[in-house]
Amino acid sequence: MTDTSPASNARNYPLLASPHIQLYGPVNEAMYATFKDQLAAAPGDGPLVLSLTTLGGDPEMARAMGDSIRLLRDYTGRETLFLGKVAVYSAGATLMAAFPADSRFLTKNSRVMIHERQMQSTIQLNGPLNSLSWTLKAKLHEIEDSINIQNEGFEDLIRGTRVTMEQLLEKAPANWYIEAEEARSLGLVLDVI
Repeated sequence: MTDTSPASNARNYPLLASPHIQLYGPVNEAMYATFKDQLAAAPGDGPLVLSLTTLGGDPEMARAMGDSIRLLRDYTGRETLFLGKVAVYSAGATLMAAFPADSRFLTKNSRVMIHERQMQSTIQLNGPLNSLSWTLKAKLHEIEDSINIQNEGFEDLIRGTRVTMEQLLEKAPANWYIEAEEARSLGLVLDVI
C-alpha cells in the first residue's frame, strides 16, 4: 500500500522544495520585474520551478510572465513546474495557465480563484453626433477583444483537464473558488503537496 500522507506526497516531488522563482503579492509591474530578475538568476538547465501566492492583480502582467515561461519551454524544451501556495487568485490563475496541467501543483489547503475579467469604465459622449457612434463602437471592440483574451486564457487553463469551457463560463462570473483537492480531482493540477 502506498502512503499518500501530505509529507510522503511532497517527497515525491523534491524539486518543488526549492523553487527557482518565488513570487508573492499583487501581480503588477513590480512582480514582473522580480520575475525577470529571478528568471535571469535561475540555473540555465534542468527543470525550472516557479511558486506563486497572490490575491490577483494585472492580468496583462500575468500573461507577460506566462509568455516568458511558454517561450522558455518552446525554445529550450525545458520542463517548467508551477507551485501554487495558499492563494492563486484571479491573475494568478492566468499565470498558472501558462504551465501544462500536468506540471501544476498546489500546497494543501490552497485555493485557486477564477473569475471573468473586470472592467470599470465611463463613456463620455461629447461632440458632433456623427462621431458619437465611433466612440461607442470603440468601447464595444475593447470589450469584445477583452472577452477573447479572457477566453484564450481560460482555454489554456483547462487544456488537459476535466473542466469544460461551459463549466468554467458558468462558474467564473460568480468567482469560482477551487480548493486544492478539488483542483486535483478536476485535473487543474497534477497533485497536492
